Amino acid sequence: MSVQHFNHSNIDDQSTADRSSFPLDMWYVAALSKEVQDKPLARMLLNEAVVLYRTSDGKVGALEDRCCHRALPLSLGTLEGNGIRCGYHGLLFDTTGACIEIPGQQKIPSKAKVNSYPVVEQNSLIWIWFGSEEHPEPTCRPPIYTVHDDERYLFDGDVYHYEAPYQLIHDNLLDLSHLGYVHLHTIGGNAKIHMNAEMNVEQIGNSVKVTRYMPNSTPPPTYSAAYPFIGNVDRWQEITFLPSHLEIWTGAVDVNSEPLDNPDRGGFHLKGFHGVTPETNETSFYIWTQASNPTSAPEENMKLVIEQTALTFDEDKVVIEAQYKNLKRFKDKKLIDIHVDVGANRARRIIEKLKNGA
Repeated sequence: MSVQHFNHSNIDDQSTADRSSFPLDMWYVAALSKEVQDKPLARMLLNEAVVLYRTSDGKVGALEDRCCHRALPLSLGTLEGNGIRCGYHGLLFDTTGACIEIPGQQKIPSKAKVNSYPVVEQNSLIWIWFGSEEHPEPTCRPPIYTVHDDERYLFDGDVYHYEAPYQLIHDNLLDLSHLGYVHLHTIGGNAKIHMNAEMNVEQIGNSVKVTRYMPNSTPPPTYSAAYPFIGNVDRWQEITFLPSHLEIWTGAVDVNSEPLDNPDRGGFHLKGFHGVTPETNETSFYIWTQASNPTSAPEENMKLVIEQTALTFDEDKVVIEAQYKNLKRFKDKKLIDIHVDVGANRARRIIEKLKNGA
């Protein structure tokens, strides 16, 4: 059993708390589309205070959350046309960050502007670009997530705030062996089967895919409530890590009814989007959706799926925040690896490589 070289460098160290603490030149998930509607949304992302807002023509803007006059957060202002108006002295800013109006004053100083961020809205998600000095503008398009636009699925989601670094959430999502212990009453199932599941880990470039199969399993409560299984099931878990987010496809079919490696297999599906975005060095936003294909009473059962998903994330949040408190308490203690840690460790190496500009 090897020793895991867990990175404690961000614990109790805010001396370099800026965007450079994280991989740059990439897109991060800033919000769900439904969060940005008729009022400004304040959000700290990668140690930077950002205000997200929607213009009258439906576009999304992202500015630093600070008026250049007297520094009031612009998120305390109001939306007006295609701009956002400061709630202190009424300066109006457009989506480029330029001040386009100062009440009672015709001349607008050339320095009357604030930083803006490139944003793209697609697939019901809002992406924000955090670039380096070399690449302040995007060098690629945001990742596409077609599940949200697939008529075979219903979906919904929410946002969690974690008092823990974002990579601990990566670790948790890449190791679903914990389901049998943490989520016993929702999506868990038999803990022994989870810990002994056949597992394959594949890395392609900056992505990691963990595939786990659990044949002849008892369907967990969430599955049984949403789908008419005959008895035991063959379960699968496919977890794809990308530096910007994770995609998790889990589900089950009746035992021996069809191969689990068939990409078009039927049965009950849960397709989760997990946008894990740093707030600060020690806190995170977990921006998630869950899509599913309930067969009977779709709207009612989908509501149940979302409620059950939220319950599992409530359970995860308790565990991860308690874990981080203990990591700080015992910050000089080494951690060990076990067989389920392969995917999480590879993801950590990818993040470290990207932080170093590789």
